[in-house]
Amino acid sequence: MKAIELEKNYNPEEFEDRIYQDWMDEGCFKPAGDDSKDPFVIVIPPPNVTGVLHMGHGLNNSLQDVLIRYHRMQQRPTLWVPGTDHAGIATQNVVERRLLKEGKSRHDLGREKFLEETWKVKEEHHGIITKQLMKIGASCDWSRERFTMDEGLSKAVREVFVTLFERDLIYKGEYLVNWCPSCGTALADDEVDHEEKNGKLYDIAYPLSDGSGEIIVSTTRPETMFGDTAVAVHPDDERYTHLVGKTIDLPLTDRKIKIIADSYCKMEFGSGAVKMTPAHDPNDWEVGMRHDLEKINVLNPDGTMNGNTPENIQGLNTKDARKQTLADLEAAGFLRGSKDNPHQVGHCYRCKTVVEPYMSKQWFVRMGPMAEKATNAWKKDEIRFYPKKWENTYAHWMEGIRDWCISRQLWWGHRIPAWTCPDCGELAVSRDDLTACPKCGSAKVSQDPDVLDTWFSSWLWPFSTLGWPEKTPDLEKFFATTALVTGYDIIFFWVARMIMASLEFMGEVPFRDIYMTGLVRDAQGRKMSKSLGNGLDPLEIVDKYGADAMKFTLVYLSGQGEDIPVGMDTFQIGSKFCNKIWNATRYILMNLEGRELVKNPELRTVDKWIYHRLNEAVKSMDKAFTTYRFDEMGHGVYEYFWNDFCDWYVEATKLYLYSDDEAEKNRAVSVILNVLEESLRLMHPVLSFLTEEIYQKLPNTEGRIITAQYPQIEESREDKALNENFELLQDLVQKVRTLRSEFTIPPSNKIKLAVRCDAQLLSFFEEAGDLVASLVKAEEVSFTVEEKEFAGAVTAVGKGFEAHALIRDLIDMDKEIARMKKTVEKNLKLKAATEKKLSNENFVSRAPADVIAKEKEKLEEFEQAIVKMEAYLKDLG
Repeated sequence: MKAIELEKNYNPEEFEDRIYQDWMDEGCFKPAGDDSKDPFVIVIPPPNVTGVLHMGHGLNNSLQDVLIRYHRMQQRPTLWVPGTDHAGIATQNVVERRLLKEGKSRHDLGREKFLEETWKVKEEHHGIITKQLMKIGASCDWSRERFTMDEGLSKAVREVFVTLFERDLIYKGEYLVNWCPSCGTALADDEVDHEEKNGKLYDIAYPLSDGSGEIIVSTTRPETMFGDTAVAVHPDDERYTHLVGKTIDLPLTDRKIKIIADSYCKMEFGSGAVKMTPAHDPNDWEVGMRHDLEKINVLNPDGTMNGNTPENIQGLNTKDARKQTLADLEAAGFLRGSKDNPHQVGHCYRCKTVVEPYMSKQWFVRMGPMAEKATNAWKKDEIRFYPKKWENTYAHWMEGIRDWCISRQLWWGHRIPAWTCPDCGELAVSRDDLTACPKCGSAKVSQDPDVLDTWFSSWLWPFSTLGWPEKTPDLEKFFATTALVTGYDIIFFWVARMIMASLEFMGEVPFRDIYMTGLVRDAQGRKMSKSLGNGLDPLEIVDKYGADAMKFTLVYLSGQGEDIPVGMDTFQIGSKFCNKIWNATRYILMNLEGRELVKNPELRTVDKWIYHRLNEAVKSMDKAFTTYRFDEMGHGVYEYFWNDFCDWYVEATKLYLYSDDEAEKNRAVSVILNVLEESLRLMHPVLSFLTEEIYQKLPNTEGRIITAQYPQIEESREDKALNENFELLQDLVQKVRTLRSEFTIPPSNKIKLAVRCDAQLLSFFEEAGDLVASLVKAEEVSFTVEEKEFAGAVTAVGKGFEAHALIRDLIDMDKEIARMKKTVEKNLKLKAATEKKLSNENFVSRAPADVIAKEKEKLEEFEQAIVKMEAYLKDLG
């Protein structure tokens, strides 16, 4: 057999793209495996089609890829469904910004032409994000890729809308919504970003109509007072009980309104009296519903003041309207003062415009009945959250759920399948496009111009992507899916809704396990954002370190329920590990020259030990995958391969690889290649490209590692007694190496070693004598159970043994004795100084606990150093 030469340096750029293309060409991402086993299925949280990958995507898709690869190697039919979201507002904004540069608006193009342009943009951007996912190694089945506005998903959306309408779970009604004046559309709650702003709380006098006085009303929004239809006070507020039911004059208008009592009011806020503007505040809306208050809208859709306000206010934006209203109130003698009042202000997540609570006719889904089913599914343990704490968040949101506003005043999206007849007033909802009124036959029917909220298509994602409403083979085989990996910020808006939709239309939950990732933060722990300029581009990380290094680092740092602080240098964790694997493999393959592989080679003690350690690593990986402990997956393979395999096993096998016995060399090479091959399979889910590249070069492998069997736990490899003995051997070796280091004995100088050990260790140590000699660079090693004096030897003591290194002839005695005496003297001084500090009551009473603990640790270190050096001095006479 010829030696196999790996490139001197690990260079992922040379092979990652090539390997991904090979996987694609060979159909490795398609579900295969043993059909008698339950499938393992994940649907990707669909990224926005106009987006680019950020670190959140990097983390989320890395974790999904790890799960998919592990279960694929367990020979389960494994499917990862990819796809993208049409992202209504985001995508429409991209197109509108382009038109703006040309001095045009969407209305200049008209709906049909505008949608043609948007589809072009979708096609341009779609290729970007899918290529990025491929670049980071996502092993999705691209032949099953979906888009939330493709033909099949569009059919599913319409089917759901019509069915829910038929079940009286969708209705059209007037309601208060989040309104973006710039985008001209209603927004979902999750599309509103809240920021704290420094505002003012104004006190305004509202005169009693009978002339008996006034009531002072506190408000942050004086410009909406023209929509006031009451003033509310708390029923227990004794300052105002005599006024409840009285009429007051609304300043700057000729309208009269009532004083009402409602427990919503906070007596300690401002004056305790609050103006009620049901058309412009969600809390006022609720109060208005309880008291049957009139709802007066004072805004135009573009955010300017409408005809329900005084003439000098009409047409102004809300900021200017506030200034004018305050000036008018002051001039008329109604303004009583103001004070600073920091408060949360909602902004459109896309254009950052201040969002207005706005009354309009919209389409809604009744969430209560579906939420009840989804809550019961959790109570019956049909869904499980990892970490478990998110179950409380889920349950709390379900209890207080509100109806979902699903209509958006956009052009890009699923158009609402509802038609209105102007002749008879009929509102018809249909699975097929209507050309005539189903009630009177009029051909003048017009379709609702609005589109559905983007979430209305993505809440169907787990089953619509598999072919529903058709009864497809994929739907039958792969639904329900197995797990969902997503960010905790969309637990309400996506996760909970998917559970509700699946229960409503499929009769079962869409997935069993829900893993909520943490946030990827910068190295200082701050959230990554454009404004801070602290974001990291996953593609830049891949360019610098490789996709494996990025994935492994994120897995290694993913503690369940914890955010992940990273900087560019953090990814050296993965890069260094990849280099370690590459270099260890390179060394092994260089030793194949002239060797022959042996079937079923005999195992030496160290071989049995590494197989036991490999077995333990497989156990820990299986457990980590079952419980979604990603950090334990990373630490498990790292500790096994770096510590057990490289630092101990590869080092130990040099004894056999460099033997004069050709048969022994063949045996040793055969075993180490077998262990390496299995170790690569162990690591493949977290280090996919590197393991595949090496796997293809090994002389003892067939096929591809991506579809190979994951290592299985083998009881025959279990040997706890051997492992315990080997730990003592490791301790012996480490202590002798420390002695060599402390006396600066170079590896070329062989020592003589005499070991006194407990009787139960003697046979094990004697059998491993050559191995110990090889590892500690000794020309002679002896073992005994008898108490003996070893003149001129320095001693290291461990559990069950004393190691006596005869080194007098290898060191400059006078120089070493002088050095050790000096070390003792130095540590005695440091010990005395530390003891003095710790006996100082002033220091102990004022210093933080961690500082005191550190001083105690230092004291212990000084004492140990003194004991050790004095023992060496005694040993050397």
